[in-house]
Amino acid sequence: QQISPPADVTDPVGVLEDIIGKPTIKLVNGSGTQDGTTVTQRPPHLAQDIEFGGLSLHAFADKTIREETTKAHHFSAQTVEEIENGKDKFEDLHKSISACDDVLHSVQASLMSFQQDLGAVSAEIETLQSRSTAMNTRLENRKVVEKLLGPAVEGISVSPAVVLTITEGQIDASWTKALDELDKRLKTIDGRYKESENTSAMSDVMPLLDDLKDKAIERIRDFFVSQIKALRSPNINAQIIQQQSFVRYKDLYSFLARHHSVLAEEIGQAYINTMRWYYLSNFSRYKQALEKIPIFVVDKNDAVGADPSTQRASANKALQPQHDALAIGRRMDVLQRPSQSALPSHLAEDNKQTHYLETPFLHFNLALIDNATAEYSFLANFFSPAVSFQTISRHFSAIFSPTFALGHAYTKSLVEESDDCLGILLCVRLNQHFAFELQRRKVPVADGYVNGTNMLLWPRFQLAMDVHVESIKRATSSVASARGAASTLGLSSTAGASSQSTVPHMLTQRFGQFLQGVLALSKEAGDDEPVGHSLNRVRGEVEAFLMKVGKGFGSAGERKRDRFLANNYSLILTIVGDIGGKLAAEVRDHFEGLRDSVGVT
Repeated sequence: QQISPPADVTDPVGVLEDIIGKPTIKLVNGSGTQDGTTVTQRPPHLAQDIEFGGLSLHAFADKTIREETTKAHHFSAQTVEEIENGKDKFEDLHKSISACDDVLHSVQASLMSFQQDLGAVSAEIETLQSRSTAMNTRLENRKVVEKLLGPAVEGISVSPAVVLTITEGQIDASWTKALDELDKRLKTIDGRYKESENTSAMSDVMPLLDDLKDKAIERIRDFFVSQIKALRSPNINAQIIQQQSFVRYKDLYSFLARHHSVLAEEIGQAYINTMRWYYLSNFSRYKQALEKIPIFVVDKNDAVGADPSTQRASANKALQPQHDALAIGRRMDVLQRPSQSALPSHLAEDNKQTHYLETPFLHFNLALIDNATAEYSFLANFFSPAVSFQTISRHFSAIFSPTFALGHAYTKSLVEESDDCLGILLCVRLNQHFAFELQRRKVPVADGYVNGTNMLLWPRFQLAMDVHVESIKRATSSVASARGAASTLGLSSTAGASSQSTVPHMLTQRFGQFLQGVLALSKEAGDDEPVGHSLNRVRGEVEAFLMKVGKGFGSAGERKRDRFLANNYSLILTIVGDIGGKLAAEVRDHFEGLRDSVGVT
């Protein structure tokens, strides 16, 4: 930094130039070096024309020398006087020079201090640079180590937030997520570090993870126990708890099954026992409600060959509305809409309308099949993949076995005292529909119940058909003579053979209605069903009855007998003429053959 002299001091350089003149100029030769020759700086003004005044050069020179000498003496005297007079200037010059020395010393000191500071800064920069290089090296090494050890450390460590959630948090979606994090760490340890349990890292982490796992198992146990207790609450809807508390947290049971299988089995068994009680108690109450529905009593007095005047003989039948037990009527509507919902218990208890036996059978089994489907779907959803499907099937059987036994007992109570062939056959068709519906819903575990119901219904159906056969046999045996025939036909006992009517017999009308119902319910019947065989037995007895009644016309009334038989066969064909199915076609072919055989058109 250039330091200027004080303002009140004359510039020393200017003073020196005034005294000793301007500095000389060193001449430089052609090679670019100084040759030591000095020349005085050329005056700014030179005389171009010199007037010699007619003198020679030597005379002019001598004259000039004398003038210069005189001038010099004049200048010398003048100069000393001026010096004396300019003493103050020199003093000022001296002061200026001293001030310059001081300034230069200050500048020198500043420069030396700056040089020292610059050296220190330079040393610090070198130190920082070295430290920065070392830190970069360590950082790169740490990144390499972190890249290698990071996944390993993360695989066995659990964050404090996860620990706090599992130990103290409410069981919800976030708790399930924290449990999943713990399960991942446990799987990682079991898989990747199982052979390195003696390492210090594993020794430090394993006890903590085991304690956290035990705490999670304890909380899962308490949660499911509380939900199972809730299932035993009165008027509780089990399916709501199943969906909101069990299925929603099925991962908790899977975790329990993986890490404490014994406790998981105990929880599962507690659920099975609770649901077994739940379904049995609820269906027992539902059965009691359905038993309050009035049922039409159909016994041997309603058989095809029974006397219509005796149908209301029993006390129980005297209280029920008039009905035709042999006509199918609108009873087939239960097959047209079998997927309707089951009748609620309170409506069943208040229902005072009389129904046939297929109505309570339908509603009980609808409720049973729907609940069995829901329970099996829940078991398959909740327990898998923790347990196998064979185990799930055993769980289902353990839950529903008492309820299925209750269903079989109720079905048996409906049909064991009834001779309602149409009602029993309707129950068979409903049961077949339930079997198809279970197949569609993929619930194979209820096939045993359906098959057991079939084993109850088919034998009872054959026994009821035997009642019709026996009733027709009794009607046939009562036709002992022409008078007996007239009485059986409902004609006056005093009328002779000539006045006997050839109109179809009342028994034929009843048989035709009964046959129509059975055939309508057997449109898709298989060859392995006992319907065809039992129906052939009834049909054979009806034909024997008509033949015996026809004999009452005597030898003189043979043509009337043929007309009588033809009319009865035609009536049967008219009643069953619009019914489809293989069995109906066989029956029509048979009666058409009988009608044609008598030779009456």
